Amino acid sequence: MSVMERLSFFASLYGVHTNPKQGMWLLYITVLILSAIVYRLGFAKKLPLLKNVVIYILLALGCTILTFFAVFLPVAEGLVVAALILIIYKIRLHQAKKQEESSTRR
Repeated sequence: MSVMERLSFFASLYGVHTNPKQGMWLLYITVLILSAIVYRLGFAKKLPLLKNVVIYILLALGCTILTFFAVFLPVAEGLVVAALILIIYKIRLHQAKKQEESSTRR
């Protein structure tokens, strides 16, 4: 089995095997953005600005490690699935609150 066959979808999409520098940066940015979306949708609370800055800096540092795993493991793909599930949950929660609010007004 060759290395190209073992690459994850995003790693092969960004051409990590042909242009490692650019491909790894694109993979890092993808993992960072998806991690920030998942954090924001699922775990973020109202915090002061400085605490938010610290959290996002630590998130960026953690994504550095995740990027190396994302070359051969489906890290970015898992983050996409997690983001989609959280988006669906937030939409349904918003609809339920809207429906509950309209039923209490009657």
